[in-house]
Amino acid sequence: MNPRRLFLIAVPYLWLLALFLVPFGIVLKISLSDTALAIPPYVPTLDLAGGWQGIKDFFAQLDLENFVFLTEDELYWRAYVSSLWIATVSTVITLLVGYPIAYGMARAAPEWRPTLMMFVILPFWTSFLIRVYSWIGILSREGYLNQVLIWAGLIDEPLQIINTNIAVYIGIVYTYLPFMILPIYASLEKMDDSLLEAAEDLGCSRLSAFWLVTFPLSRPGVIAGCFLVFIPAIGEFVIPSLLGGSRTLMIGKVLWEEFFSNRDWPVASAVAVILLLVLVIPIILFQRNEQKQREAEQ
Repeated sequence: MNPRRLFLIAVPYLWLLALFLVPFGIVLKISLSDTALAIPPYVPTLDLAGGWQGIKDFFAQLDLENFVFLTEDELYWRAYVSSLWIATVSTVITLLVGYPIAYGMARAAPEWRPTLMMFVILPFWTSFLIRVYSWIGILSREGYLNQVLIWAGLIDEPLQIINTNIAVYIGIVYTYLPFMILPIYASLEKMDDSLLEAAEDLGCSRLSAFWLVTFPLSRPGVIAGCFLVFIPAIGEFVIPSLLGGSRTLMIGKVLWEEFFSNRDWPVASAVAVILLLVLVIPIILFQRNEQKQREAEQ
């Protein structure tokens, strides 16, 4: 094999090994350990000074007690279910909001498209944490949203939006909306307008032409956008912590509390391993969708 080609193939695999497989192996090992009042706060630890017998003793002490504990405690499976539900609902809302925006961008005049694209990616120019914090000032009882609604006469007293799941949905949709818009826009922007003209010449209304031509052609972008929103949303920690408060149960918050509040690294690692296994399915589906899209373009 050509050394240059071998090098190009080896680079991504080495990257995957260093930044995914090795860290995952460490987390998996900790998940099979037991909690201890020590540094690090778990046992056993591998001591190569003991030779082969030390290695055998090390693996003999590993067990699945932490995973059994997760199945017995209601908190954890409720957190997984709640995270799946919030991520799914947020993805659907993001799609309903993002698709019309992407469609409008694709239908805009060519000279306006770069400007509209800049408006979409403009939030990335500021800190993610600052953007989430700003929603506290908007959604709080004394925030701008309640002030506008009271001034407009739509409500008589402030609404309780902050520290609810509604605030979490708003935060996730706002944060991940560009990840939905951009792949859909990329699919729509490449679409041949003559296909719509042909559909209308054959008797289709504009609405029928959209459902029969436009939407099927934009489906790869829709699938990619949904995965790009759903996968990070299911493990989100900052948004539910700042906007949802203690009333919102998501696995990312549980994971943080186990690591830093309870300092129960083995249980926290078991939670992380299961979360990763849950995310493997949409990640594999996303990769297959990307592969099919590349093959279709060829």
